[in-house]
Order: sequence, then C-alpha cells, then structure tokens
Amino acid sequence: MTGYDVVLRGGRVLDPESGLDAVGDVAVSQGRVNKIGNALGPGRVEFSVTGHVVTAGFVDLHSHVSDVAGMRLRALDGVTTALELEAGASPVDRAYRRAASEGRPINYGFAASWTLARMEAVGGIKLDGRPDAVLANIGTPAWQGAASPGQVTAILSRLAADLADGALGIGLLLGYAPGTEPGEYLQVAALAAESRAPTYTHARDLVEMTQSTKIDGAEEIVRAAAETGAHMHYCHVNSTSLRHVDRVLDLVSRAQAAGSRVSVEAYPYGSGMTGIGAAFLAPDRLIERGLTPSDLTYAPTGEQVATEDRLRELRDADPGGLAIIRQLDEDDPADRELLLRPLLFADAIVASDAMPLTWSGPVPDQMRWPLPRGSFTHPRTAGTFSRALRLLAADDKLGLNETLRRCSLLPAQLLEGTVPALRRKGRLQPGCDADLVIFDPAAVSDRATYAASTRASTGIRHVLVNGSFVVRDGAIVTDALPGQPVRANPQ
Repeated sequence: MTGYDVVLRGGRVLDPESGLDAVGDVAVSQGRVNKIGNALGPGRVEFSVTGHVVTAGFVDLHSHVSDVAGMRLRALDGVTTALELEAGASPVDRAYRRAASEGRPINYGFAASWTLARMEAVGGIKLDGRPDAVLANIGTPAWQGAASPGQVTAILSRLAADLADGALGIGLLLGYAPGTEPGEYLQVAALAAESRAPTYTHARDLVEMTQSTKIDGAEEIVRAAAETGAHMHYCHVNSTSLRHVDRVLDLVSRAQAAGSRVSVEAYPYGSGMTGIGAAFLAPDRLIERGLTPSDLTYAPTGEQVATEDRLRELRDADPGGLAIIRQLDEDDPADRELLLRPLLFADAIVASDAMPLTWSGPVPDQMRWPLPRGSFTHPRTAGTFSRALRLLAADDKLGLNETLRRCSLLPAQLLEGTVPALRRKGRLQPGCDADLVIFDPAAVSDRATYAASTRASTGIRHVLVNGSFVVRDGAIVTDALPGQPVRANPQ
C-alpha cells in the first residue's frame, strides 16, 4: 500500500499567499507538501490536529543565532528558516560550510557582511567565517572611522566575492561605525543594485538623537534607495527609531509611494540587546537616547550598571558582552502603543533580532538538550513570533491571517527574486517545502522574560522542516537536523 510520509488531519489550514483558510488534511512526501484536501489517504505518520492551525513555518530575516542549541529554541517558536542578514558573515562560503558540517535543525543562510569587510579592511582584523566575529570586535574603535578610497575598494571587493559565493544580499551595521562617510554607504548600495541583491541596514543615528551625525539615519536609507535603485531593508525600525518612529515611518511611506524599494521590520519588545562596547553605549552618548547607566543590564551576571565608571570598566573588560538596554516600558500603555506602531505599519515584517545563547559558566556541548542552567539571551530569541501572534492576531489589530503573512510570506517574498529556494517557503501549497508550524491559536504565547530568557513558547505543537519533525508534541526531536542552506546561487 502506498501512502504519504506524514498526514496532518483536521486542522485549520492557512496559506498566507492564496488566502486558503479551511479545515482539512495536509499530506507531506519527500520533504514537500504533496496534497491539501479532505479525507486524504494514509500516511506512515499521522496526527490529528483538530483545533490547531497548520501553516507555513516562520521565516526570520534577522537572527544572530547560529548554533544547534539556539536554533532549537527558535524552532520552539515556530521558526523554520533563520537568516543572518543584518550582521552577515565573511567569508560567507566558510560560514555555510561550517554550518553544513555540523548540521542544523532549521534552515539557515547569511548575507555578505559589510561590518566584517570593514573590520578587515579598516581595522586589520582577520576573518575566518565564524559567527561570533562581529560581537568579538564590536567595540574595537579601529574599524569605526572614515575609510580611505583604497580601503573602500577593498570592502567592495570582499562584498562582491561573498555575493558571488551565494550571500543573500549585504548586511550593514552602520550604526556601530559612526565615522563612516555617507558616500561609502552609497557605493555599497550601488553594488547591491548591480547585483540585484537587497541590503539590510542597522541605521545610523537619527538627527533627533545625535545632531552631529554625518547624515540622518532614516534619510540615508531612503536616499540610497532613490539614488541607486537598490532594495534597502530597514532593520528593527522600532529600536533605532524609538520615540521618533512616526517621523521615520512617514519618511519610509513617502519613499515607497515615490517608487523606492524600502521595506521595514520590527520586533515586539521594548528593550534591546547588543555588545556593551557598542559606540552608541559610550557613557557620554547615553543621553542621546535618554538613557543612564542604570538602564543597562550586563547580561552575563545580571548586574544593573550603576555608574558611568562601572560602564567604562565593563566596556574595557568585555566589549562584546551582551547588555540589555531598557528603552520603552512594555507595561506603560503609551509606550506599549508606541511599541506596536511599527509592527502595524503597512507590510512591516516580523523579525526577531535573535541573540546568541551565552553562558555564565562553561559552554556545553551544543547538542545537549534540554538547555543546561546558566544560559541567557534576549527573550526575543525564544518568543518573538509567539508574542507577535499574541499581540497582533486579534481582530482589532491585524488578525491572524495578516499576522501570519508578516511572519512567513513577506520575508520569503523579499528574497525570492534572487533566491530561488524562498519561492517554496512562506507558503502552504502543493510543491512547497514542508516547512510547517502547527499551533493552538488559543494557547500560543511567549513565555521568555528578561529574567528567564530561554523559556520556550507555549502552544506550538509540531514543527516540520523539509518534511522532518524538529518539534513533535511540543518537544524537541533531539536527533533531527534537517535544516538546509539557503543561498542565492546554490553550490
């Protein structure tokens, strides 16, 4: 008797592209969605998913998580593809080869890294494709200033080589290198336009924050889109715009109406996280964001930074050490409304800015599960997509179907013009990759907090990646590593 590999029976089947919203069965064979309908034939594995939503797995454009342990936490939040696009990797081929040799539970991919190319050309830092290279050098001043013409040429050459090796566009941590000349950014955007590759930018400071900035960060992004024709993706517009987000979104909206390709993403948290050595966290610059040292928590120890002198000590001793940055009060109604505004913006993409797992003690074997005690990260790593469903899926916000579209289809469509693999993701249709999430809409919610940052989301029952279960009955399948590389030109 022939049959399907997996049949999910009786769920509410939602496809964010076609608008399908009906109760039925979903059959999977050989890593692809085979058929959607009623009373389908037998499967080698069958589950009744009555009362659950069956939909395309979430595609996260902004994830700094690269190891197995962290990606398992992402899978428990419904993520089936996690891409490192803002910071990127370099040399990108080595990053892909390392991930493939170790195996990954979910799909993965990398942009070319302007940040690392600049660290190499301007700061003299040797690159090896390792994912921790950006944080390790984030506080090094040597790469943050103006580049010579020869150094800009070297940066562009490195980016071109990584694009040729299948990088998914160009990522730029522009806000971490305030000495960068605007002309350099335009040259990078021109390279991206020529290569038909998107860019993913952590914006330079807004003029409201830093009057001495070389150019307003939001203006710089939309200008590059208009002048070069490149697709400029605005990373976490929430955390770089803060209380000026209305002005920024209005600027983006006007640029889009004029025909420029500018897209935005946001995450549903009021606090950020980055290396404590970041340029904009220097003691004399905190006031630009309305912060004081006590708004920072040094995550490795949980210490709330008390004074400017203590902040200087931490920045000197551990510049890449993660710090939580309290920016908006999630319990304050006015701040919560401000937090939601970029998420409700037309066609805004939900993206996590997930941070790597860090350990207060020895780093364990990445295959170990459950996570041992002593691990920490930002709660967005574990809970972004379930939190988005909790906050946005209500009918008085976006509704369930539109929220799912922003979690899966829109990020896939952003890349699919140059990345063929994304044309089969973010949808639930026959022939598409069987990257699926099955969740209880009445129970799905984030559980991670700033104090307990690795608590997995609840309500996520099953997650399949390329037809294989990585989450089954709410638990990680510990021997499942079905994740595949996503490349612009598969090798």
